[in-house]
Amino acid sequence: MKIAFIGLGNMGAPMAANLAAAGHDVIGFDQADATVDGVTMTQSAAEAASDAEAVITMLPNGQILRAVADEVIPAMHAGAVLIDCSTVDVDNARAVARQAADAGLLSVDAPVSGGIGGAAAGTLTFMAGGSDAAFAKAEPLFDIMGQKAVHCGQAGAGQAAKICNNMILGVTMIATCEAFALADKLGLDRQKMFDVVSTSSGYSWTMNAYCPAPGVGPQSPADNNYQPGFAAELMLKDLRLSQQAADSADADTPMGQVATTLYEQFVEHEDGLGRDFSAMLPRFEKRGRH
Repeated sequence: MKIAFIGLGNMGAPMAANLAAAGHDVIGFDQADATVDGVTMTQSAAEAASDAEAVITMLPNGQILRAVADEVIPAMHAGAVLIDCSTVDVDNARAVARQAADAGLLSVDAPVSGGIGGAAAGTLTFMAGGSDAAFAKAEPLFDIMGQKAVHCGQAGAGQAAKICNNMILGVTMIATCEAFALADKLGLDRQKMFDVVSTSSGYSWTMNAYCPAPGVGPQSPADNNYQPGFAAELMLKDLRLSQQAADSADADTPMGQVATTLYEQFVEHEDGLGRDFSAMLPRFEKRGRH
């Protein structure tokens, strides 16, 4: 299959390389100079998209997605599929889907979970929104780039699933970090707390799989001085998207709002920028009640 891949950053480059390694003809474009094994680079997104059976985008935000869509959709031929793997707001995802449909194209919004490591290893999870026909055309490519693809519903459903999941993740990480900080002040050993909570009703992914306390539980960024597996600023981006969606849908999400405010404080006014999102724990360790 001839595939155009627009956006060859930390995530896009290994995803495109995996498609090329699987034998696909991958044409790439990125605003920055990029070199990706097996990928032929072009001078513009439109040039990459012309004659492509699938155009995949991995971009920073909805505004950039809209600009790229304006460029690539006129260059694509009827029946081709536009697969956006960026994490963007639901409204922009749905607007691009309408634009693609009006041009006779298939489209899928398919944000990913699994991070840079998952992109390199081809073990991402895709959360997809779009028609059955669009998902069927995209699914073989998801199978190369990832280990799981869930068809969540119509246009925008993939973004909705991603931001609902990550709102839970942000809220849960804060609660986990608060609990460790409280345990410290109560004189409760962190390992003992982990032993109880990880096998009790406080069980969660943030406790059991990604524990924010160094030396407790399986290896996590906490054991590497909080070098990011998932950066705090990316968590802030996703939490802001969740609150934008909540505003648009008139949904009451008070915990999501509090989590957004706390990560905003951590990233923009404290030392959270460039650290893992679990570095909330040392933040809470240093704080008293006020």
